Amino acid sequence: MALAEARRAGADQAEADVGLQKGLNVTVRLGEVETLEYQRDRSLGITVYFRHAKGSASSADLRPEAVRAMVAKACAIARYTARDEFAGLADQEDLAHNIPDLALEHPWDITPEQAIELARNCEAAGLAVDKRLTNSEGASVSTHQGVRVYGNSHGFLHGYPSTSHSVSCVLLAQDGDDMQRDYWYSAARDPQAIDSYETIGRRAGERAVARLGAQQISTRRSPVIFSAELARGLFGHFIGAIRGGSQYRKSSFLLDAAGTQVLPSFLQMHERPHILAALASSPFDGEGVATRDRDLVQNGVLQGYVLGSYSARKLGLRTTGNAGGIHNLLVSSTVATPDLAGLLRQMGDGLYITELMGQGINGVTGDYSRGATGFWVSGGQLGPAVHEITIAGNLRQMYQDIVAVGSDVDRQGAIHTGSVLVDGMTIAGS
Repeated sequence: MALAEARRAGADQAEADVGLQKGLNVTVRLGEVETLEYQRDRSLGITVYFRHAKGSASSADLRPEAVRAMVAKACAIARYTARDEFAGLADQEDLAHNIPDLALEHPWDITPEQAIELARNCEAAGLAVDKRLTNSEGASVSTHQGVRVYGNSHGFLHGYPSTSHSVSCVLLAQDGDDMQRDYWYSAARDPQAIDSYETIGRRAGERAVARLGAQQISTRRSPVIFSAELARGLFGHFIGAIRGGSQYRKSSFLLDAAGTQVLPSFLQMHERPHILAALASSPFDGEGVATRDRDLVQNGVLQGYVLGSYSARKLGLRTTGNAGGIHNLLVSSTVATPDLAGLLRQMGDGLYITELMGQGINGVTGDYSRGATGFWVSGGQLGPAVHEITIAGNLRQMYQDIVAVGSDVDRQGAIHTGSVLVDGMTIAGS
């Protein structure tokens, strides 16, 4: 209906996106229910183009009269905006035609009572790890199910259902005046793929206790290992630098880097959008463009950028099907990948980071500075916890200085990577 209204209003092109979602979130703290939330959302967005002038509007009201009013507002906005020759729908030949079933929908038939009990058991399993675990920020259970449908005036109209579920736990350990906090979680599309509540709670407890007695260290330059869940963010900065928006705005430390060596020659990055039941899998992107397997980095050489149709046109290139983000970026190595214990032995002496704080990243220069906590490693063995330190470097050089990527791959996001060993960063301490 929204697209038909846009055509009647004289729009050259139009696209609409509708989403329906329901969910349940439960948090238990010290055995008591702290929050119990039901979610039921719906939304409709419309974007219209009048000779490359763009207008957008959205509404949660799906009644016919509300939809007509929403389209009228989008058209009114477009008539007052400047034309942009690069604005418009994705080219028709790039749109998805065959929509594969990627097994993204796995409903979790869990009642609120069952979710509360699971959260209680998760927290209890964590608190039982050590008597120094004296407090909790809670254990949470979350489940969401929804459907998204996208259509445009090229005749594209497709959608797919999906689910996402998670269990998490945050605990506090105390020994005298020393108090430390840590967490663990597990997320998946299929509830059967989530780690057991005992594993999640116990891991949160072990991590919190391990941080007791944390020390400061002196300022130095040292090798650094980013744990797998943090390495995902490290490569996220890389993706941000090669997005089309960063490139055409000339606001990237990897400006015009396609075809150049940006990572060590043993590193590869493969985008695999069609992995069954993966959290970032999708048959098409936010513009209806078909997602495809792609080798983004080969032997350390950047093969291209991450583009939607607008940024592709601005750069004189073709969309890569990444409107809305990356889809399952797999970071791999052509050389043997050690497990975390092997990576620690390979580093010898250095810093193993388990938490980062702050947002000290300059996307233009690549300068990187963030607060950190973790463990000092001596002779390849984890030593005392360390805190109140800052790590610093430049991302472009840090990527070149990657020595190894571990086999402990974290798949709970759009980037799949193991822990990463970087040879030499500045550590500011006491």
